[in-house]
Amino acid sequence: MGKQRGFSLIELMIVVAVILIIAAIAIPSFLHARMSANEASAVDSLRNIDTCQVSYASTYPTLGFAPDLNTLGPGATPGGTSTSANANLLDNVLGCATGVGTAPCLKSGYNFNITAAAQTPISTYSSNANPVALGTTGTRYFHSDNSAVIRFNSTVIATSTDQPLQ
Repeated sequence: MGKQRGFSLIELMIVVAVILIIAAIAIPSFLHARMSANEASAVDSLRNIDTCQVSYASTYPTLGFAPDLNTLGPGATPGGTSTSANANLLDNVLGCATGVGTAPCLKSGYNFNITAAAQTPISTYSSNANPVALGTTGTRYFHSDNSAVIRFNSTVIATSTDQPLQ
């Protein structure tokens, strides 16, 4: 009888067990890294919204700040002519067409929305970034307003009274 070639069933089971152990260690780290990346993206997006609001208010001083994300976005024609209704300051993801009024726009596991004062010109606004699934897409809620200070809360939707980011 000749020598057998290949791997035995025991050897294959050991290799599979080692791969599963490595995966069990790596997957939680990957999920935590993804949540951290989502949170960093949310903070950067709020900074971008603040910058766009200042630009909008200086371009259209009789209107003040933009009332919603759609107004800051490109509208139906990205790259088209900028107007007070579609300022083309945000991309079509953050300045989505559905972001009218307080309706949110989804980006990187967070829902973004703007709440603006009812008077004209709009002198105050607040923007929020809320995780789509707390503990899965992010662990903190974020808030910013016309002061451009970004604040966070780990348990409820963030407001202007919460702790600022350092």
